[in-house]
Formats: sequence, structure tokens, C-alpha cells
Amino acid sequence: MDLTRRSLVKVPEITALFWLTKLLTTAMGESTSDYVVNAVSPVLAVMVGTLVLLGVVAFQISRDRYIPWVYWLAVLMVAVVGTMAADVLHKQFGVPYVASSIFFAVVLAAAFWAWHRVEGTLSIHSIDTVRRELFYWVAVMATFALGTALGDFTASTLHFGYPASACFFGALMLIPAIGYRWLRMNEVLAFWIAYILTRPLGASIADWLGKSRKASGLGLGDGPASLIFAGLILVCVAVLTRAWRRSPAATAPSVTSR
Repeated sequence: MDLTRRSLVKVPEITALFWLTKLLTTAMGESTSDYVVNAVSPVLAVMVGTLVLLGVVAFQISRDRYIPWVYWLAVLMVAVVGTMAADVLHKQFGVPYVASSIFFAVVLAAAFWAWHRVEGTLSIHSIDTVRRELFYWVAVMATFALGTALGDFTASTLHFGYPASACFFGALMLIPAIGYRWLRMNEVLAFWIAYILTRPLGASIADWLGKSRKASGLGLGDGPASLIFAGLILVCVAVLTRAWRRSPAATAPSVTSR
């Protein structure tokens, strides 16, 4: 694989629909992971999920441009496996949520450091080489695992419960929004803060819908919650695909250089 091959930018335009779809994939990742690890062996679920994730991400990387359904399928699989990784550490190996939150924060910081040191930028608008895309997906995976641990930490360890956790992380989302809009916050910093926070926000919403009333949820069940989120994601991706097909990027030739 040529790690310096240039291609069209491989990530979507950052719009309100992007953030909605991202939030829904994080929510579905949470509910689907919880459903699967309770239906089969958690370790087996992580192993199989990781294999599927690697295949989907490899397929995404092999494309020469952003294709909505391929990109969002990869994001969804990252959401599922990232959630499994954080949950298995706690439930199977007894790692406290605060410890896993710190661990995944360190992993994410290391990923960002390596990415910036090699490429000189963390901007997603620069994802136009295979190497940069590899850095991007490693960082995305770390954000999902970190966000899962943080969401469980506030809901369970701090006893916020799921609705309060959702409100808490929703309020935190205002920091990058206000900072970028009115306080001249760096757009790359604002993006990644928001990207990280959508994970515990989506997970808290998913748990609120799926978990029992005794656990501060609505009691719909993880399976039905996953189906609801899946339907909403399909609608969003359909809209994104329709807009993408009308854009120049859909038919523009890729440029390759060595």
C-alpha cells in the first residue's frame, strides 16, 4: 500500500446533518454493543467485531473518495467495537471507569501527538492520503472508547443516571459551539472536542432509551433501541447520499502522485 498516495478528501463536509448522524451512530453503537455482549460471550463479541471493523475500515480506505454509506458504516462499526472495548475492560476485567477513561485519554493524546508530528495537522479537511486516513481512524477509535468510558463514569460511578448524563454532555457540547462561533476557538480543536463529546452524549441517550426503569431508563430494551437508531441512520445516510451525488466530488477524478 502506498502511504503517500493522494486522493480526494475522504471525510464528509461538516454540517448539522453530519453531527446528527454522528450522534445516532454513537447511540446505536452503545445499544448494539450492549445487546450483543449480553447475547454472546463478550470476548468473542469483541474478537468478531474487531475482525468486521478491520474489514469495513479497509474497504473504506480502499475507496478513492468519500462515499456516504461506506464512511458511515465504518463509523458505526467503530462505535460498536469501541463501546465493546471499554465495556469489556470494566465488566470482564474489573477496570474502574475512571481508570479506563484516563487510559483511553492517554491513547487518544498519543494518537493525536503522532498524527500531528508526522503530518503537521489534525484537520480532517486534510484527509487526502492513506497515511492520514489511518491516523484519522485510529484517533476516531480512541474517541469512541474514551467517550464510552466517560459516559459510564458519569452515569454509574458518579450516579448521575442516564438522563442527567445526557444533559451534562449536551451542555458541554456548548463549549466548542460557542467557542468556535463567537470566541475564535481554533476550528480543529473545536471539532475534536465536539467529536469526543458526541460519544458519551449518544451513549447516554441510548442507555436512557434501552435500560430498565430501575436503572433510570425507559425500558425499551437494547435491541429495539438499536433498531430505532438504525432506521434514523438510514434516513440520514440517504439524505447525505442524495446531496453527495449532486456534488462535484462524486464524479471528480482522483489524483495520484508518488
